[in-house]
Amino acid sequence: MTDPRLLLVVLLLLVSSLSYAEAPFDPFEVSGIEARPGAQVPLDLRFTDQQGRQRRLAELFGKRPVLLLPLYYTCPNVCGSQLASLLQMLDGLPYRAGEDYELVAFSFNPDETPADARAEQAKLARRWPALADSPGVHLLTGSAAASSALAEALGFRYAYDEKSGEYAHVTAVAALSRDGRLSRWLYGLGYQPDDLRLALLEAGQGRVGDFTDQLLLLCYHYDPKTGGYSSLVIEALQLGGGATVLLLGGFILFNLRRERGGRRP
Repeated sequence: MTDPRLLLVVLLLLVSSLSYAEAPFDPFEVSGIEARPGAQVPLDLRFTDQQGRQRRLAELFGKRPVLLLPLYYTCPNVCGSQLASLLQMLDGLPYRAGEDYELVAFSFNPDETPADARAEQAKLARRWPALADSPGVHLLTGSAAASSALAEALGFRYAYDEKSGEYAHVTAVAALSRDGRLSRWLYGLGYQPDDLRLALLEAGQGRVGDFTDQLLLLCYHYDPKTGGYSSLVIEALQLGGGATVLLLGGFILFNLRRERGGRRP
């Protein structure tokens, strides 16, 4: 005779497995960025650029810092806006793609082709033709293995949702040194041109910008929580202002007490 307690255990395991299988897809659990400063990207990975040419990542590194964007070109949500926002900021900076930095976007959707990348480039070229068509801008597609390996090296997590037919992912741009090491992430769409400029300066390790630009790095520090830079000068002025108020208040109180003491008989 079967032990009823054993049947109860089997029933509970069956119910729990069914509940787990029916759990809804949660994009917040599967997507995100794990901070890995200094992480080395695998430069031997191969992708295909918008012109249909096979490219090793090593060909795109070695001379200049690199801005790297994980996305996919047929994304119905924010990927297009992310790339357009980045080009708008880069267009206003005193640096030039192919001369001061390389811009590399790679698709983590293995079904996309160079035609999808060229279509995205054509959209960008309507507004920023010189930048979008620059030889320093590379829109890559590749295999699932290559994209996954590159994303994993950077700590970038994404997942495909079969129900919606879309990829769950966050929006961010990574600044890497010329030898392929991760310097900084700039998160979302809220970072400012100064954040982008400082990220390039830092990733460039003194090879981007002039002496004045390098001095900016002494005045700003990176906040990993916000993915941006805050001004040390402003903070110092705020602290200095507070200290000045305290000193001035103490000086006034000292003189008032001294004056009252001198009036006593």
